[in-house]
Amino acid sequence: MTAMLNIAMLILGGDGPQGGLLDVNPGLIVWTIVTFIFLLLVLKKLAWKPILNSLNERETFIKEQMEKAETAQKETERLIEENKASMAKADEEAQKIIAQARELAEKLQSQKVEETNEKTKKMIDDAVAEIDRKNKEAMNNLREQVAEIAVNAAEKIIRESLDSEKHKKIVNELIDNLPKN
Repeated sequence: MTAMLNIAMLILGGDGPQGGLLDVNPGLIVWTIVTFIFLLLVLKKLAWKPILNSLNERETFIKEQMEKAETAQKETERLIEENKASMAKADEEAQKIIAQARELAEKLQSQKVEETNEKTKKMIDDAVAEIDRKNKEAMNNLREQVAEIAVNAAEKIIRESLDSEKHKKIVNELIDNLPKN
């Protein structure tokens, strides 16, 4: 405890020839001010200009970087707008292509339906023509058979009075006069 008391006494300027730390010494104050001013002049001469130059360079660099960033941001925004316009144009072209494809598909479908209808009509016409031809052929065969049957029947009935050529002629005339169905 006495050691602490001794230290406090030294600080506060207790007994002794030397002054305490809190004592005012005018010579020390003058030398401190002179040293401080000298140090300021040396710092101003040697360190202040390089520090200010460095700060100015840093400020200029930051300004340039900010301007570059703003320019880059504007360019990015312009590119984004261009991309949006390009995408809108691509969408529009895609819609046109889809519409054209649908139109082409509808045309192809209607063309196929038309072709199918034409083929069906041709097949029906061919079938009707074939049926008509077969009917005529069957009618001719039937006429011949009927004529032959009639001739045979008439021949049996009138065997001696008419010959078979006359009889066929008569039957054919009768058949020709029948209504044609």
